[in-house]
Amino acid sequence: MAPSLDPIAALSQQLEEFFTGQRAHASQFGAEARMLVDAAAGAVSGGKRLRARFCLAGWQSVAEHAGQTGGPGLAVIGAAAALEVFHAAALVHDDIIDNSDTRRGHSSAHRSLQALHEQRGWDGESVAFGRAGGILLGDLLVALSDDLLETALQSLPSQLAGPARAQYATMRRDVTIGQFLDVAEESAHITVPDHEHAARALQVASLKSARYSVEQPLLIGARLAGADQEQLASLSAFGQPVGMAFQLRDDVLGVFGDADVTGKPAGDDLREGKRTVLVAYAREALPAGARRSLDELIGDPELDDAQIEMLRRTIADSGALSRVEDLIEEYVRAADRALAGAPLGNAAVGRLRDLARAAAVRAA
Repeated sequence: MAPSLDPIAALSQQLEEFFTGQRAHASQFGAEARMLVDAAAGAVSGGKRLRARFCLAGWQSVAEHAGQTGGPGLAVIGAAAALEVFHAAALVHDDIIDNSDTRRGHSSAHRSLQALHEQRGWDGESVAFGRAGGILLGDLLVALSDDLLETALQSLPSQLAGPARAQYATMRRDVTIGQFLDVAEESAHITVPDHEHAARALQVASLKSARYSVEQPLLIGARLAGADQEQLASLSAFGQPVGMAFQLRDDVLGVFGDADVTGKPAGDDLREGKRTVLVAYAREALPAGARRSLDELIGDPELDDAQIEMLRRTIADSGALSRVEDLIEEYVRAADRALAGAPLGNAAVGRLRDLARAAAVRAA
């Protein structure tokens, strides 16, 4: 039976009920175990629910074309919820890797655990506790995402559950490899010819974000609706460029975004040493001396506001910002073309186009 609530509201309700059960389970192990589950619930709260929205849109596009009436059932809502929990795990681990203090305008998960250690007067180093706790919190969230997914798939026939499960597994593997390549590039870039930097950055963007944030959630939802190969190919051809536009927009916001809107300090990607397409394009346009200066500054965690502003000007004046903006528009146009004549529900195609524009044109 389909939930009577709006799908995103139904998803939020399912997550709330799920974590209520997890808190009850953890309470038998004491206050510290409950603290970890509370942190998990907090990590899942908020955000744009982007992956869930694309999962639901993938299901709707196939279901509507098949003439199915009504909204997504609890199995589809559960799969979308699992994606959001897995995403929370990725963010928790990402913030540890990047040594980020904030997420969505609040303390990042490992910093919150560090603060709890300090507030309670516990023994040992609070920083080490926060990092260790954050790693384990991310691991717990991965396990919880599996629990949600398997519970969701129990009610479905094997011909739907099996392909959806396999798609989810592919997503998990690819994003982990993409995350490692992102970390590796911050060190390996000095051994790579300059003309290869942009291509390598685009590969990271594809694995770490485009497939994971848009394409794979779409395909998971579509498989839950029984999509055929032509429908899957159309959604993939749409989802990959939308995901690339989404990540490139993130790259722009990581350098030029308003901290009050993004919830992260201005220029954080520059302090963290992110070797994005934006940086690669700037390096291509700069003379050798300016390129060396750029390389020396990017990745310095102590960059002050004046240095950040100077780097912003350098990147913008190089033409890199305009070039990335043009590439974002090119990806959005490619995604739109992929939907032309696709065997998908007409109303759902309109929603897909709206989601594509929202992913590419945003301030946070």
